Amino acid sequence: MLVLILIGLLGGLITAVSPCILPVLPVVFLAGGPGTDAAPRPGGAKAEAPAEGVAGAASTLVADPDAAPRRTRNRRPYAVVAGLVLSFSFFTLLGVTLLSALGLPQDILRYIGLALLVLIGFGLIFPPIERLLEKPFARLPQRQVNKDGSAFVLGLGLGLLYVPCAGPVLAAITVAGARGRISVEIVALTLSFAVGTAIPLLAFALAGRRVAERVAAFRTRARKLRIGAGVLMVLLAFALAFNITDAIQRALPDYTSAAQKKIEDSDTARQQLSGLYDNSNKELSRCEDGVDQLRSCGRAPAIDGIAKWLNTPGGAPIDLAAQRGKVVLIDFWTYSCINCQRSLPHIEAWNAAYKAYGLEVIGVHSPEFPFEKDAGNVASQAKKLGVTYPVALDNKLTTWDNYRNRFWPAKYLIDSNGTVRYFKFGEGQYDQTENLIRTLLQQANPKIQLPPKTGQKADVLTADRTPETYLSNLRIQGYVGTALVDDKPATYHFPSVIPLNSLSLDGTWTAGYDHFTAGDNARLAFTYRAKNVNLVLGGDGPVTVLVNGKVTKTIQVHGTPSLYALVNDDKPAQAKLELRVAPGVEGYAFTFG
Repeated sequence: MLVLILIGLLGGLITAVSPCILPVLPVVFLAGGPGTDAAPRPGGAKAEAPAEGVAGAASTLVADPDAAPRRTRNRRPYAVVAGLVLSFSFFTLLGVTLLSALGLPQDILRYIGLALLVLIGFGLIFPPIERLLEKPFARLPQRQVNKDGSAFVLGLGLGLLYVPCAGPVLAAITVAGARGRISVEIVALTLSFAVGTAIPLLAFALAGRRVAERVAAFRTRARKLRIGAGVLMVLLAFALAFNITDAIQRALPDYTSAAQKKIEDSDTARQQLSGLYDNSNKELSRCEDGVDQLRSCGRAPAIDGIAKWLNTPGGAPIDLAAQRGKVVLIDFWTYSCINCQRSLPHIEAWNAAYKAYGLEVIGVHSPEFPFEKDAGNVASQAKKLGVTYPVALDNKLTTWDNYRNRFWPAKYLIDSNGTVRYFKFGEGQYDQTENLIRTLLQQANPKIQLPPKTGQKADVLTADRTPETYLSNLRIQGYVGTALVDDKPATYHFPSVIPLNSLSLDGTWTAGYDHFTAGDNARLAFTYRAKNVNLVLGGDGPVTVLVNGKVTKTIQVHGTPSLYALVNDDKPAQAKLELRVAPGVEGYAFTFG
């Protein structure tokens, strides 16, 4: 537990100085505005009016007019950071569960955060609104706490908008929260991560308080500064609402990636994080990805929570325990994943070559998109891709969690005694995997005479190829041009230049969480480097493909979302892709080979 807490704390510290937190820094800095009363001026001059900070009025002087003014401690920096940490931690872990139980849309928390930011901004500009925000805290016994009420509300709003860079620690917290699997370890990890993020933010807020107390301009122009801070908050809310801040963050180098990888992706961190969900498969942490020899990785977890089986007699389930004496290959995949599709010919070849010799191949289809949960979609795509071996529809990701899996594709080899002996995450190492399959078959039956190796050649991956890119208003990377408008039809325009690994929109599009939907005169441009370009498309209508300004093909999209090949070249190249998309056609994810 102590190691897990330390990993969370260090992960939070790294995250809190990453480019992703830049949008909230100005507000956190201004939240430390002056909270002490001005001392009397020499010569008996009347004391200045209290200088008020961005999150609440300063404390008033004591009631006794003959007494000397006292300074009261400005606790607003602590209040705003406490509110941020509390709301971020609570809603990261329980937000999905609460919203699902209440039947509310998943993005309502973001809208609440934006509304609070706007409301507090107006409170700085118009004091009656600020007094209204502080009313819920009026019954608290300590007056100073009451006056810091709006600072705490500000922190609560920022916590709903706080989107730190996702690393392995935050991914583990988010996945656990999304599936409602809250444990003592997850809570400890979340709190330590939140404390880690709070330390630099609190230092920044305290620095703002010190500047406000020491710089004369903050004391003599308090009212103007409050108005300026309020305007800044309202502008920040609109910038966050229309994703304008994303362009700034993308323009900055990820200067924390090396530290994040060293801390959060270390062997110790991987073992700690992979053990958060189910102790029954803890032994899987003893093995490493893609090693060139067989090891004992513990008893194979069960294949549970399956919605439906494909390619089995009458749709009957396969009991893993009943496969003793056979070698089992479990492949986690999802049909729209190009990386998975490239591995399928190898798996199908192994199934055809070695099934008669004791190999049982089971594909566990763990969906990434909602449409991949539909059994009809999976069945049609599996047939199209030539998958003949049994496929289990793991729609609730139960088996995915049983195996501590976090990758598409991922292969697990189980020996004839039911022990996991090897796993490989991602593409590649097919020759090595086949050699280990043959070794396990021979161990199960020393007298066996195996056929020649399948001779499947691995695809040569393009160096520096463009990464997989989602058409999702929350997951898109490399987008340039007109700011995205969430879930509403909007008109977009191509910029003058679209850099490598970047895409842009033109015409009318609706940018949603799962996909983008084309409207009138819809076009999409993407500057890429790869041999092959693929896109998951759904709906009905034509899509015209242009490469470097020349029309190369027109695709007729029809029916449920599936993968369409846009470019198939013999050699990798850098080029500009343009798509002219019919209204109503949906785009989900680009993949490159």
